[in-house]
Amino acid sequence: MNIRNLEYLVALAKYRHFQRAAEACNVSQPTLSAQLRKLENELGLQLLERTTRKISFTQAGLRLVEQTQVILREIEALKNMASGSYQQSLPQTLDIGIIPTLAPYIFSPVNALCQENFPEIELEIHEAQSQQLLTLLESDAIKCAIMTSTGDSGKYVELPLFDEPLMLGVSHQHPWARLNDINMAHLKSSKILMIDDGSCLHRQILEYCYQFELEPDSRFAAMHLETLRRSVAFNRGVSFFPLLSTRHGDNENIKYLRCLGPEPKRKVVLVFHRSDPGHKQYEILGNAIARYMEREVIDANATAQA
Repeated sequence: MNIRNLEYLVALAKYRHFQRAAEACNVSQPTLSAQLRKLENELGLQLLERTTRKISFTQAGLRLVEQTQVILREIEALKNMASGSYQQSLPQTLDIGIIPTLAPYIFSPVNALCQENFPEIELEIHEAQSQQLLTLLESDAIKCAIMTSTGDSGKYVELPLFDEPLMLGVSHQHPWARLNDINMAHLKSSKILMIDDGSCLHRQILEYCYQFELEPDSRFAAMHLETLRRSVAFNRGVSFFPLLSTRHGDNENIKYLRCLGPEPKRKVVLVFHRSDPGHKQYEILGNAIARYMEREVIDANATAQA
């Protein structure tokens, strides 16, 4: 079996277009098509459903693409180790994914830190929900992702960046607005406005609802933090907000309370493939982000408590 043919298969899965996949592999479209047919014959499997309108993969083809991506990453790692280039610089473009509840608040420092540590590369940010980011990682569309911890240490490395407290947002008309902090036990039976369940923040807030007997408001689900913020400002209810987000947006009619006993937090990590040959560089970037964000979280806490 020819490794190059496996590369053609992965390229086609990425671009879903024969001509674009061929261009990415620096071969002609007929060559790529012929080699994929050869691969099918070698395996005795139909990998593609060929029609005049679109390209689709069979179930066997999808499974093979997934396994091939793992194999090609391992081969690349072996080549780099053998050539002594395992710790060479990152490619010219670094694709990083960031979850939407973090992206607006850390885009600038991440971009600055990347330029400071790797001035020769261009940073590309992909904003998407956690599950979408994992899919992009699996397909090599992105190289690493800043997201909350999944707890899965199998094929991925989760490099800790920072723990971000969750603040309780209430309107100035709410009775709790006179407080600066509140014990989680005092929230029992309170209705909590929720962000859409596509967000990992939804899952984290839901866990605290179960733990402290809070009641998620099933009548409301915001797609974005700003929508959630405005709903709280209009005194439609209370909700939890990541600390960094409390320093941005329209906070005119919102008071943020520090929660105690215990303080709810989310663990933010940098995720990348364990076998990725660029893992040393990701660690350098991740450690720089961690040092910067440690100061940011301290400053944001101080501002929230002022």
